[in-house]
Amino acid sequence: MAQPKATAKQQEVQRIMDTISKAVAQHRLKPGQRLVEAQIVESLNANRNHVQTALQRLALRKIVNIEPNKGAAVAKPSAQEAKEIFATRRVIERGVVESITPQIIAKNKKRIDARMKAERKATSGNDRRAIVHELSEFHRMLSEICQNSVLHDIFENLMVRSSLIVALYQRNDVPSCASDEHQQVLNALEQGDTLKAVAVMLEHLDELEAQLVLDEPEDEDLDLNQIFEGL
Repeated sequence: MAQPKATAKQQEVQRIMDTISKAVAQHRLKPGQRLVEAQIVESLNANRNHVQTALQRLALRKIVNIEPNKGAAVAKPSAQEAKEIFATRRVIERGVVESITPQIIAKNKKRIDARMKAERKATSGNDRRAIVHELSEFHRMLSEICQNSVLHDIFENLMVRSSLIVALYQRNDVPSCASDEHQQVLNALEQGDTLKAVAVMLEHLDELEAQLVLDEPEDEDLDLNQIFEGL
């Protein structure tokens, strides 16, 4: 049965949600950053009611916090939540990896090759935000090609929340992931060695969590016009 077509309002609310989520995922929006409705309306040329609805839905996904008399702010996950997010990522990303066959790898070879080329280019430079973004896209790509839409939907929310955790707690002297570990996962999947692919992915996630320093960072005011530019 075909899905009903989204209304204009639904499409606009989704646009606002996607833009804010993307800004969080790319570390443009920082944990705890205030989200002033009037500034979002101006920056995204949006209707205030649509912005309010988008923020409420993002709050349900734990990406935004809304407090009475204080308004909305980007979520600021606790150390305990950070641990829980990574525990959940192990479950979901294991399911993603187990769903990918050699046939899926072959079917998506051009896309995979382009992704790995972008990773290598990013990691050869010094732009930390670009490195974090490109390496995170590998995990998102796997969730998109695994042919399980439920896993993908769950993973999308997890990745945005993971971005907040990385922004808060990861040391600045290490990348968010290592490209060679990604290649090891792909090699194992191409060879049909699912057990090895899962083992490498789980070890990889363990290492990412081990890079977190669970201290409270200082708050910082940011310009929403600059953050949303180009998204």
